[in-house]
Amino acid sequence: MRLKGGCGQATVEYALVVFALLAIVVACAVLWHALDEGLFVSHAAAGASHHVGRGSPGAAADVLLY
Repeated sequence: MRLKGGCGQATVEYALVVFALLAIVVACAVLWHALDEGLFVSHAAAGASHHVGRGSPGAAADVLLY
């Protein structure tokens, strides 16, 4: 016996799951694109060059003591 107004629950649940999976796929595609272009590596190199360029005395100790 069905309750009144409960016949669309499966459709709503299916739509929510499909939306969540689609969001995951899109996020993976964006991450893949960023990794493919070397975005993270360029940001790391830019940050490292600024840090090393200042001649921070603790930088060598941080690297060697890690």
